Amino acid sequence: MKKTSSTFSILAIAIVLIALSPMGINAQVLNQPEAAPNPNLGTTSAWTAACASDSFNEYFVNFTWSPPLVASNNEFILELSDSNGNFGSPLELDRVTDKNTVFDFDFQFAVPTTTRGENYRMRVRSTNPAKTSPPSVAYPMHYVDFDSPLLISEDGNGTIPPGGTIQQCSGSSVTLAAHNIPNPETYQYNWYRSGTPLSEKSHEITVSTPGMYYVELDYGSVCSGSANTQSNTIEITTGSASGIAINGASTVSLCAGDPYTLVSNISGLGLTYTWYKDGSVVAGPTLEGHTFNINTSVSGFEGNYEVEIEGPSTCLERSSAVTIQNLGSLQVTRQNDADIVLLPGQNTTLSVTTTASTPTYQWYKDGTPITGETNSTLNINDTGVYFVRVTETGGPCAGAPVDSESTTVASPDSFEFVVEFVGSYGPCQNTEATLNLSTINAVSALGAKTNVTSDLESSFAYQWSYEGNTLGGETSRTLTVSDQSNNGQYVLNGVLNTYNVASNTLEVRLASDEILNIASNSTILCVGADPITINTFRALSGETFEWQRNGTVVDTSNEVLVATEVGTYQLVIRTNACPIVSNEIEIQLFDESLLVLDSPENIIIIEGETETVTASGASSYEWFDANNNLLGTLDSFSFDQEGEYLLVADFGNCSVSRVITVSFRDTFAIPNVITANGDGINDLWVLPNTFSRDPQVLVTIFDERGREVFSQFNYENNWPESTTSFSQQNMIFYYKVTKEGKSLKQGTITVIK
Repeated sequence: MKKTSSTFSILAIAIVLIALSPMGINAQVLNQPEAAPNPNLGTTSAWTAACASDSFNEYFVNFTWSPPLVASNNEFILELSDSNGNFGSPLELDRVTDKNTVFDFDFQFAVPTTTRGENYRMRVRSTNPAKTSPPSVAYPMHYVDFDSPLLISEDGNGTIPPGGTIQQCSGSSVTLAAHNIPNPETYQYNWYRSGTPLSEKSHEITVSTPGMYYVELDYGSVCSGSANTQSNTIEITTGSASGIAINGASTVSLCAGDPYTLVSNISGLGLTYTWYKDGSVVAGPTLEGHTFNINTSVSGFEGNYEVEIEGPSTCLERSSAVTIQNLGSLQVTRQNDADIVLLPGQNTTLSVTTTASTPTYQWYKDGTPITGETNSTLNINDTGVYFVRVTETGGPCAGAPVDSESTTVASPDSFEFVVEFVGSYGPCQNTEATLNLSTINAVSALGAKTNVTSDLESSFAYQWSYEGNTLGGETSRTLTVSDQSNNGQYVLNGVLNTYNVASNTLEVRLASDEILNIASNSTILCVGADPITINTFRALSGETFEWQRNGTVVDTSNEVLVATEVGTYQLVIRTNACPIVSNEIEIQLFDESLLVLDSPENIIIIEGETETVTASGASSYEWFDANNNLLGTLDSFSFDQEGEYLLVADFGNCSVSRVITVSFRDTFAIPNVITANGDGINDLWVLPNTFSRDPQVLVTIFDERGREVFSQFNYENNWPESTTSFSQQNMIFYYKVTKEGKSLKQGTITVIK
C-alpha cells in the first residue's frame, strides 16, 4: 500500500495507546510443538518416534500459544526440519486456518515418504503476525517404504550360493550386496557378522573374514526392528590354494589332425574340473576330469586353454593359460569392399592378400571356378558373387585351403539420395541452415542398398528445388538457407546417364532474428497496490499471439496483460512458421522481510552521540519524526535524539513501514548518599534520565519513621529543597520510584550535613 499523510498519525495513536495501557500490548507467544497421542487409536501416550508406512501414517502434534489474538486471516503452519534438525528448507506438514481463537489444539500430519533420520524437529509458524515457535525436541522419524526381508548374494548377482556358503582363498575377498530392493543405494544398512554389528552402512560390503553375514535396513534406533527387513545369511569360509597348472609347455604348435591332450598337474583328490578355451567353458565341470583332448580336426581349435578346480577345503582356483597355435593357419584378407555397384560399361578390380608362405589362388564367380584366374587380383566387368580360394603349398602343414570373404558385384535398379542438415539444426532454433547430400545409395531390384557416395558423388548433375520450384543457380551438393522468408520444403534432384533421382524432403524452419521485449510497471504483487501491467512496444494487431504464465496460455486477445498472480510471464507471437518469444518477467508476491535493517528497531544511545541505521532491499526510503516531518530520503539516517521515528520503504507499488525507537542510555546509577551542605557539590539527589522528568513517574521520599516528606511526578532533581532542614548530622531516608502504580526502584538515601 502506498503511504499517505495519515499513515504516521495512525502509528502515533497506536504508540500512545501502548504507552497508556497499564500492561502495554504483549506480543503473541508461540510455544514449541510436542508429540501428542493419536485419538483414533484410543491411547493416552504420545508417540516418541514416527515409524510410518503405507499401512499407517497418522500422527498428531500438540501446539499452544498465548494471546493477544492473531489476525482473522492468520494461518498456523506445522513445519519439519531436515534429518539434522535444520530449518534451511522446511517441509510443510499441516496448515490450519480455523484455530485463530483456539490457544491449545492438535495438528494432524503424515510423515513424508522421503523421511529417514534420528534428529527431525518441528516448529509452528503463524502468517499474521509472522512469528515462529521454538523448535521441538528431536524425534526419530522414518518412512518405512520397504518392509520385506532383504536378499543378499555375491556382488548382488541374485544367485544365493548352495547351502548359503561362499568359499574364498586366504587373502582374497568377497563382496556381498542386496539384490531385491529398488534403488538400493538410497538407503542405509546395518550389516552383521555372526551377530556383531559392522560399521559399513552401504548396500554392499566387501569381506575377507570368515563368519555368518546378514543385513537389515537401517531405519534408526526405533524403527529398524519394526520393518522386519533382516536378510538371509551367507557363510564365508576359507580354503587353501592348490597351485593348479597345466603340465607341459606354455605354448604348443599343432597342425590340423594332430592329437594333443592337456593334463592338469593335480589329480586323484576328488576335485571337480572345468576346462576353458578363450574364457569360455569347453568341458565340465567334471569330477576327476583332470585331462582334456583338443580336437585339432575342427577349424579354430587354436586358442588359450585353462583349467579350474574346486572341492571340499579347496579354493576355487584357475590355472595359467596354455596357448595352442595352428601351424597350418593362414589368413586371407579382402582388399576391396564387400559390395560393389557396377554401372554398365564400367569395370573394377578385386584383390586379396595372404599370410601363406607359398600360396596358390583360384577365383570363383557364383560358386564356379573362373578358368585361368589364379592370381591375387581379378579384373571384372560383370555382376555376380566373387571370392578366391588360397592353398598353402609349403610349410609344416601344407594343403590347408582358405576361402576369402565374398564380394557382391551388382548393377543398380535405381539410386537413392539422402540429404541432411549440417551441424546442430533444430526447427525454429537456428537463423541459418545448411543442407547437404550425405549419402548416395545404389538400390537393387530387391531393395538392397549399397553406399556408393565416394564412387559416384562427382558423377551426378545436381539441382535444388524449393516448394516444387527449381532454384536458379543452386546446382551443388550443398545449399545454405539464411532468410526466414524462405522457410519451406527443399529437395535435391540428380541425373546420371538414364538415372533420375529425387532426394528425401527437408523442411527448413528458421527462427526469426527479431528481438521481442516486454516490460511491466512492477514485479512485486501486493494487496491494495496499483495493478501490474505487462506490455510490449511492438504492435500486435493482426498477429496471432498469446500471453503465458509459467508456460500456460492465459490471454490471447489483449495487447496489455494485467498480472494478478505470481509467476513467470512471457509473450509468444505465432503468426509465422516459427514463434517469436519474448524475454521473461517474474512477478513475485510481496514479502515485508525484503526490507532489512542493519540494527534493531529499538536503539539505545548515549546522550550526545549518534547512531546510524541503514536499510536495504527497497527502491526508495523516507524517514519521518513523530510529527510526520520528512527527515531524509537516503537508505540510512543518523539518530542523536530520543523519540519515535518512522521509516517508509517503497518496493515499486508496495511499501513497508517500520517504527524505530531511540532512547538515551543512563550513564550513572541512582545515588544513595548526598551532602546537603550548600557547597554546590552533590547537594541534590539527582536521578538518571530514565526516572527524572517523566510525567508518568512518581518519586516519593519517606523519613526514617515512614512518614512521607516528598512526592512529585515529573521529578526535576530538586530534592532536598533549600527550605528543607535536617535535625541530625547524618539522616537516612527511604525512596520509592513508581510508574502507573508499578514499583520501578526503591532504596535508601543518606544525607550528610
